[in-house]
This record gives sequence, C-alpha cells and structure tokens, in this order.
Amino acid sequence: MLTASLRDRGALTVARTLQQDALQQFCSRPAAQQTAEDGLALQQAAAAAVRFPADGRYLGSWRRGERIAQDGRGLQYSDPANVPAGGNCYACHQLKPQEPAYGNLGPSLLGFGTRHGADAVTLKATWTQLYNPHAVHLCALMPRFGQQGILTEQQLRDVMALLFDPDSPVNQPSQANE
Repeated sequence: MLTASLRDRGALTVARTLQQDALQQFCSRPAAQQTAEDGLALQQAAAAAVRFPADGRYLGSWRRGERIAQDGRGLQYSDPANVPAGGNCYACHQLKPQEPAYGNLGPSLLGFGTRHGADAVTLKATWTQLYNPHAVHLCALMPRFGQQGILTEQQLRDVMALLFDPDSPVNQPSQANE
C-alpha cells in the first residue's frame, strides 16, 4: 500500500525512499544480527568506491563552501531536480564561532584546518569522510555526499576549502578564545 501511494516527484524517488542498499540494511539490523566480517566488507567496499579528484586538487572556494554548508535544499519532494543540492552542514555541526543556530549531532568543526593542518593525508581522509563517511565510520549518520551524488566534485572541493582555508570562518578564533 505504501509503495502504491508514492510516486516520484522532483529529486525524490520512490526507489531512493523505500529501497535500502546493503549498507543501510546492515546498519538497520540489531547489533546481535550484525557480523564483524560483514561490517568490514561493507566498510572496505565503501572505501574502495571513494572517487578522489583526478587532478589532485582538494580545495575550491571557501566562500562557495559556506553557501553550500548553509543551504539545506535538495532531495526533498518540493525541490526541483535540476537545482544543485546544498550540504545543510549547520544542521549537525558548528562551523562559525558567531553562528547562533547549529546542530550538535556531529562534532563542532571550529578550527578544523588549524587543528588538523592540510597535509596530503589529512586532505584525503577528510575528502573520504565527506564523500562516503561509511568508509570511515561504518554506520555513520552523516550523508554520503559524494557517493550518493548529493554534492558535485566542485561542491565537495568548496566545502573542503571551508574546512581548511585559514581565511575561512571555520578557522577564525572565537571571541571566547581571544
């Protein structure tokens, strides 16, 4: 009855709404029904499927990244399919010291680039987390922005710049820390 009552509309499809992939099925099971071997295989498959930028450039524009982080549009029935989705990062993370409204499901990202640096290993690890967080944390709650095509490669680069650029609001000291 549920399947019969739904229809594709904009970016929201019946298949995306109702059909779980193997990873979602695994993470939806009670822990007693999950095996370490199955989990490891799924995590390794997720890691192997991460597509890194062919040109090796991980960073775009932090200003565009900030707009993407604040934009919650995308993949809802009322969103046009041809409009790029946003990341809606503030729903789960604090990204600016002066931001009064942010979620706390994910960690604060204040000072991310300052704390972690921008060496090749850190850039690749952060890209992996954005592209498919299940490659890092098997049953992560964070969306698979790259793997699911929510954000484009350029949008991922821009969000990466938001996290790493020293001029980004993410890496500005807060008033409380001065």
